[in-house]
Amino acid sequence: LGWAGWKTYLGRSEADDYRCLGMGVLGNALRLSRPEEALPVLEASLALHQRHWSHSGEIILASQGDLAACLGDLGRLDEALVLERGLYARRMSTLGVSHKETIMCGNNVAASLLDLELWDQAKSFIRDQLPAAQKLLGPNHAITLTLSKNLAVALANDPRRTRDDL
Repeated sequence: LGWAGWKTYLGRSEADDYRCLGMGVLGNALRLSRPEEALPVLEASLALHQRHWSHSGEIILASQGDLAACLGDLGRLDEALVLERGLYARRMSTLGVSHKETIMCGNNVAASLLDLELWDQAKSFIRDQLPAAQKLLGPNHAITLTLSKNLAVALANDPRRTRDDL
């Protein structure tokens, strides 16, 4: 389906909205089964959005998020974390800590910290995120529960944990 969408809009100008969106759809479709093939498509999609849609911060952020997810899928966790931290910082500066998008970006940062086994950073970061998630989304929201689970994972896997941590 991604290829069909891309082929439909390929003949349009590079700046065409549908062509730009079609490339992103193709990259995300490829990411599901062939992330190594998706990476250059998502990189090109981000470059295209930066060239032609620089006025739309949301589209740029979404493209960067797609690229970070693909890098994570490929095991390029350090690179993914750099992008995710940048996305989080941008959300913090534009939306503030108590916004669902910021909390979701924070959850992605936390997951990357866990993947990299950066237990201390993960614990500290998640402990900073949880109050905002609980207040804004409630204690039973999926994102809040994921953050809580990620904190439990960090605590359980940290070989230097103390009784006070638990």
